[in-house]
Amino acid sequence: MSNRDAYEQKLQAKLDEWRAEIDKLRAKARGAEADARIEREKEADRLEAKREEVRQKLKEMREAGDDAWDDIREGAEHAWKSFSESFEKARDRFK
Repeated sequence: MSNRDAYEQKLQAKLDEWRAEIDKLRAKARGAEADARIEREKEADRLEAKREEVRQKLKEMREAGDDAWDDIREGAEHAWKSFSESFEKARDRFK
């Protein structure tokens, strides 16, 4: 397995993990009071949009030639970091 394949698999696994975490946040939102539910749903929607950015970068990486792969990987890492930071803030806020 190449480094490229390993990286893409790692990113896909993280996307799957984030999907599960967003689903947990939505489940908690359903059990919350009305105001909290609305806020948690909005946060879940924001996180889902950021997750979609990372998913798009992964798609671009898979379709990219070797010349462009490193540049696209850098964009994916930036999106990954942004999502991770947003997710940690949301998780802390809704504990």
